[in-house]
Amino acid sequence: MNELFDIFRLFGFQFFQNALIGGTIAALACAWVGLFLILRKEAMIGDGIAHTAFGGIALGLFLGVNPILTALAVSILAVLGISYMRRKGMAQSDSAIAVMLAVGFSTGLIIISLAGGFNVELFSFLFGSILTIDQTDLIIVSILGISTILILGIFYKELLSITFDEDDARLIGVPVKPLSLAFNLLVAITIVLSIKVIGVILVVALLVLPGLSALQLNLSFKKTTLVAICFGVLSMITGILLSAVFDVATSGVIVFTAAAIFLFTATYRRLE
Repeated sequence: MNELFDIFRLFGFQFFQNALIGGTIAALACAWVGLFLILRKEAMIGDGIAHTAFGGIALGLFLGVNPILTALAVSILAVLGISYMRRKGMAQSDSAIAVMLAVGFSTGLIIISLAGGFNVELFSFLFGSILTIDQTDLIIVSILGISTILILGIFYKELLSITFDEDDARLIGVPVKPLSLAFNLLVAITIVLSIKVIGVILVVALLVLPGLSALQLNLSFKKTTLVAICFGVLSMITGILLSAVFDVATSGVIVFTAAAIFLFTATYRRLE
């Protein structure tokens, strides 16, 4: 009974409202983008860009600039670098991702050593700290998240077309290369807006688990998208509420909830 009272009391605090709003936007964008990544068999690009963004976070903290903005700049450069290496035949997709991950993460480590080592704020970006989101963070997350959602909505049919059959999409006049690049940029944006929420290390789980859970149900693509979004938002809100009441790591509870939903849907599918 006391826990229930504590939950209702939390809704009156600004930091908790910021966490719920920012987390919901991030979960929605991650679930939608992540479903496309799963179907394109490019889920690990999320992990690669997240670790590359670590270099941008370290740079932002070192320069005294908002780390989300520097992480966004570095992530976009990473996406462009991966696309360039693919296009020029310098490396396959997974190899290109590995190169950018190594460069970004090692750059972050060098900057950290120059700055005198790890600090509390840097750890909050590594493991997530959604309950510390301030108004500035919320504005940035909201702008990035809403922009991502709008672009996905506007180009939904075209992205669906290139996801399932690039050659066929090209024949019917869909600009495959520009859209693929634009989508990869959306992935970078989505990852950056989620880093403050769930951290560099766990962000790939927020991208992949809701979509995987929804795919277990064998629904139409539109219904699968809606269910993936619902699972993502449910995991986020449940994680925030439980972690705030029981004082445990928020990002861990969010991912644990998403993993539990995946196990439930996978079991349900096999029992049908």
